[in-house]
Amino acid sequence: MPDFKHFFGVAPSDQNALDLFAGEWSSQPPASRPELKAGVTPLFDDPRIAWANHRLTEMGLAGGVTNREVLELGPLEGGHSYLLDRLEVKSVTAVEANARAYLKCLIAKETFGMPRARFVLGDCLEFLKQTDRHFDVGIACGILYHLTNPVELLELLSRRCDSIYLWTVFYDPEFVAKNPVPGAKFSEALSMETAGFKHTVHRFNYGPSLDWKGFCGGGDVYSYWMEKPEILGALRQFGFTDFRTEEHPNVHGSALMVAARKA
Repeated sequence: MPDFKHFFGVAPSDQNALDLFAGEWSSQPPASRPELKAGVTPLFDDPRIAWANHRLTEMGLAGGVTNREVLELGPLEGGHSYLLDRLEVKSVTAVEANARAYLKCLIAKETFGMPRARFVLGDCLEFLKQTDRHFDVGIACGILYHLTNPVELLELLSRRCDSIYLWTVFYDPEFVAKNPVPGAKFSEALSMETAGFKHTVHRFNYGPSLDWKGFCGGGDVYSYWMEKPEILGALRQFGFTDFRTEEHPNVHGSALMVAARKA
């Protein structure tokens, strides 16, 4: 007997597609589609992508991302991919490791239209290790602090991209002291060396958030956060020489935006 609960007995609609992951979306649909309901975070109208485009243009990348080959790591639900498509990139290759997030990206592509975007399912670190492609711009927004070896990502990006945009939460002792999290999510600090760069990381334990189907963290039960000076220090060591930065508070901690280019 077929499991008929997977059949939709109503007329086709974009909302039907979004409802396949009802309760799991982080992203609010674009402001141009106010009739649709999903998550609450306005990632399809996120000013961070415009910031990155403007800063890269100021730094000498004529036209910013327009007509550029762009690599996006961790697209989540396709919100930033959508904005990059609207900026008329030549192409955006978006690498997503979370299978449920990948499927949501495909729904978003079909629902909102992203002809220049291609979503691929797999680990971005393995992609960077194995690909021989070169990209004009790498976008890593909301991924660095979900890794267990964040410097590895920065080094691999430096091999494949001339310019990058990075947004990440970083370990800020002052913020942590003023905003204790129930369950003591931060535990030990650890000294590491990756690709010749010595640094300190701080273990962040995900805790109860792992139980949510819409979990959008990394692939382990913990990650390692870096401190701001060492993030910038790693980028310099791996060849980036021109920087634009902006720091702002975030509900999860102090956050840093970086646009960086090689000479």
